[in-house]
Amino acid sequence: MYPTRRSFLAGISAATVAAVATETPILNSEVRASVKRPNAKKRPILIKGGTILSMDAKTGGHAKGDVLVEGSLIRAIAPEIEAADADIIDAAGKIVIPGFVDTHRHAWEGQLRRVNSNSADLHDYLEGTHLSFATKYRPEDMYVGNYLTSLGCIDAGITTIIDNSHNSRSIDHARAAIEALRTSGIRAVHAPGAPLAGTWQEDSWYKDLEALQKEQFGDEDALVTMAMMTAPDPEQWAVGRKLGLDLVTEFFGKEMSDLLPGFHKGGAVGKDNIFNHCTGLNDEAWRIIAGSGVRVNVCPRSDAHWALEGGFFGYQDAIDHGVRPGFSVDNESAYSGDMFMEMRMALYLQRSAAQRRKFSGDKAAPNPIGMRDVLRAATIDGARVAGLADRTGSLAEGKEADIVVINANDVNLYPSSNALGTVAGAAERSNVETVIIGGTIRKREGKLAGVDMAKVREATERSREYLFDAVGFKQDMFAEEFALEK
Repeated sequence: MYPTRRSFLAGISAATVAAVATETPILNSEVRASVKRPNAKKRPILIKGGTILSMDAKTGGHAKGDVLVEGSLIRAIAPEIEAADADIIDAAGKIVIPGFVDTHRHAWEGQLRRVNSNSADLHDYLEGTHLSFATKYRPEDMYVGNYLTSLGCIDAGITTIIDNSHNSRSIDHARAAIEALRTSGIRAVHAPGAPLAGTWQEDSWYKDLEALQKEQFGDEDALVTMAMMTAPDPEQWAVGRKLGLDLVTEFFGKEMSDLLPGFHKGGAVGKDNIFNHCTGLNDEAWRIIAGSGVRVNVCPRSDAHWALEGGFFGYQDAIDHGVRPGFSVDNESAYSGDMFMEMRMALYLQRSAAQRRKFSGDKAAPNPIGMRDVLRAATIDGARVAGLADRTGSLAEGKEADIVVINANDVNLYPSSNALGTVAGAAERSNVETVIIGGTIRKREGKLAGVDMAKVREATERSREYLFDAVGFKQDMFAEEFALEK
């Protein structure tokens, strides 16, 4: 999918970031204030009386308990906590979980949601994104895409994403993408990568990558950190390793499987590699992945929708080789952007395939996975893939307060007889009542905090109108296929 060498952006100064913030029409002053003052003193947050599903072995589960947040951290988890002057969130009848982690999202495509819904394969995806709209993106379009995607993630309880940003065409494009992530308040690993088509700044990739790291990512404790999106290319990996960056790569199929032994023999495969998809890999490739500590994410819906290799996600292959993968949405150009659907798709695809093997007499058929397995992939395993398991992905004292409250009193969830089944098997985006990221409330009482949706929609419509006109795409609400005007 990717050429071996591409460049994408140059260094970004504080002054130019401020300039973009001033010019971008959808910034909200309340959101910006919270982003710019992360160390500002604020009241503790006390989540009272919820069922705590921590995904942490030491914390365990509490049928009824409290969570105290001070600053950006979880300070205490106990059956009952008292905290003077705390901002109380009533969690009675609700379920408290760690925020979901989406380990592979192309956030820049936000305004292209469902533009290519009936597509059948990878070629259709490329036609509807990289080979058309992507080539016309301006900085403001990058901002809109990243901001809209981030808000959608937060609304659905996704508190962390690995932003696979493979459309950074200039300094201004990169500047806008990073600023949008920061403004939204999401936790993100921003991985700049090469556009697949069209013109862009190519000549100074390696130098500019270093400049970007120095000028934009000096704070390791910030919500937005940096990785590098690459081709399956040891030369690019060497550049990223020199900068200490994790290496995010779309990796699938026979051709890439066949390349991996040579990469491994040359010492180019390691724990800093993150492989997306991992469909259609042979056993030797999986053994190398497992033995080298490569982190893997799988895409239950994407691989089926876009017909990657055999069209079946790589979860079972990963588990069979001792690799615990994270889940990823990939993109929203054909389907929804929530983790609830990924968990359910994974659960039933795995169970269906396992039962088919068992029914056919396969003595080595795997056991069916359960609700905890898919929730683990969507939380703590995803955090490990992102390199953030020490900060997020589970609820534990001393970890970052990335917390989601699911309202199990809602009519579609009540009564809740099992917390795991309610969250992984029944809950929806509409049941996400509260979202906290790094100790800041980003969604409360079912509404995004400090977001002017009228301005978001206005900016989105401007971007879509421009992009549609630029490539000759006429929107048809009932179209059966993606088509550009001839």
